[in-house]
Amino acid sequence: MIEFKNVTMKYKTNGAVALDNVSVKIDDGEFVFVVGASGAGKSSFLNVIMGQEKVDSGEVRVGPYDLTKMKRRDLPYLRRMLGIVFQDFRLIPKMTVYDNVAFALRVIGMGERKITKRVRYVLKLVDLSSKAKNFPNQLSTGERQRVAIARALVNNPGVIIADEPTGNLDPVLSGDIMTLFDKINALGATVVVVTHDLELVHQFDHRIVTIENGKIVSDVPSRSKLRYAAKPQTAEVQQPVAPVAESSAEDNQAPENVENSDVPAQEEIKEGENDGK
Repeated sequence: MIEFKNVTMKYKTNGAVALDNVSVKIDDGEFVFVVGASGAGKSSFLNVIMGQEKVDSGEVRVGPYDLTKMKRRDLPYLRRMLGIVFQDFRLIPKMTVYDNVAFALRVIGMGERKITKRVRYVLKLVDLSSKAKNFPNQLSTGERQRVAIARALVNNPGVIIADEPTGNLDPVLSGDIMTLFDKINALGATVVVVTHDLELVHQFDHRIVTIENGKIVSDVPSRSKLRYAAKPQTAEVQQPVAPVAESSAEDNQAPENVENSDVPAQEEIKEGENDGK
């Protein structure tokens, strides 16, 4: 869960207001587009969530963390629950695709056996299994973006944040990347995508938050939620969503070979997803 309560943030350089009394709540498992023109405050919004900027007033919570009271030494714990996808990819040129994705797990001291399982799983998820030994300069632009997404996913974060992830892609590849984020969201991750591409946004049925001059000027639910709200709330219509059970350490052991597993697709997704925990 991400929540802003009456948040105001000013740029340290000139004192201009970046966020102006912003209040918004994003629930676990939501997919939210944050849209607005360049300079509207979208990047400031993300920077606050990532703990890169401090607010001047108001409250910010991301999961269990109160960012307005968080000490700098605690930021690594916040960032472990976030997967960040940047527009410029930020891949390490001298590392293969496999090593770029594995890097984040090695930093936190995960064993190589678990790293291998997790990296294989996320590369399969983004359809890059065959490119594991390639270097970034041997990939297309769309493939480099998918490596960046795999890297964001590999630590099994609860929240995926994407800052203009399709800014360097053509319309077809942009649609493919956004469909991939849809798939990630269906696996249970909260997804927040910042973009200025309204045409692309309207191809998908997700909540849209619009920022102008540091203020939220509109917050439109997904079309499916609007249709649902218009229906009578009968027992037949309103089906509760079963919570995802916490897995034990034993349950989190993935099969040796995810690719060759005979388990049905949905079970395979859950198995692979748990490898990183």
